Amino acid sequence: MPAASVPTDLDRCCGLLVSFAYPDRIAFRRPDGRYLMRNGRGAQLLHKDSLGQSAFLAIAEVDDEGAEGRILLAAPLEEEDVYRHHAEGITEERSAEWDDASGTVRARIRRTFGAIVLREQPDPSPSPEQITQALLEAVAAKGVAILPWTEKARKLQERLMFLHRLNPDWPDVSDETLAATAEEWLAPYLSGVRKRADLQALSLYNILEGLLTWPQQQELNAEAPTHLLVPSGSKIQIHYDGPQAPYAAVRLQEVFGMMETPRIGFGRVPITLHLLSPASRPVQVTSDLRSFWQHTYFEVKKDLKGRYPKHYWPDDPLQATATRKVRPDGQR
Repeated sequence: MPAASVPTDLDRCCGLLVSFAYPDRIAFRRPDGRYLMRNGRGAQLLHKDSLGQSAFLAIAEVDDEGAEGRILLAAPLEEEDVYRHHAEGITEERSAEWDDASGTVRARIRRTFGAIVLREQPDPSPSPEQITQALLEAVAAKGVAILPWTEKARKLQERLMFLHRLNPDWPDVSDETLAATAEEWLAPYLSGVRKRADLQALSLYNILEGLLTWPQQQELNAEAPTHLLVPSGSKIQIHYDGPQAPYAAVRLQEVFGMMETPRIGFGRVPITLHLLSPASRPVQVTSDLRSFWQHTYFEVKKDLKGRYPKHYWPDDPLQATATRKVRPDGQR
């Protein structure tokens, strides 16, 4: 080939002929000077010469040994000739993906010729389906942690998982299952969502609640209540996280008169009670309140009476009045 830096008409004709003969060996120069062929193989020139200035080459002969081929014979090829004479091999791909750094879905248009990317540019108007699919793929890849969880939504998730473990008819809303099935439960809520601010407007609590049947919605508060009403009149939060779930932390004086441990989850699961001192320090953990009153209370009472002498420590806790105060009204 001529050593001139500007291809001649003969060069152009040679390039075209070679490209027709070996269309899979049309190659595009990478930024580092090596070439990528249409078939996906890499190749490089043996010696630096004017061919190395060509953005495109039509390769007539290549040594394919090794990880990357060595170009033995080639001719320069004009980019416009690729578009004009090999148009049938050019495809346009539209893609969209979630960009965590900017907090939005980025869409692009790529024009490719086999493994060669001819042009890539932002897509100003991706379809709603592309945007939704990009969001779903992000959830599948990164997990549901990218969604706007609130404490209320997480607590509902824990309650539902408690019931699912007891009865598989209740939905599995574990993080893993939610990520794997986002197309089923999340996609209907993604219309118009593209940016992180749009995602933040979603109510995961309402979405999770919407997974329940009408009978399940009615059962939820009975079988997995958020709070436990104790004899003192206090509503004590029930926790569904951790190995001792479900559990509730309550001052011992507030459960005087409660004979049995409350059971939830279709009557199958006792609530583990973390019994606290007047200073809200743990003194006993039990899931069998009757046994506690019969066997452990009097030892605990002796210790607490020494530390909190002004508080009410009755001899018969089952007949005593529960209180949130130091002593029940009327007791001295």
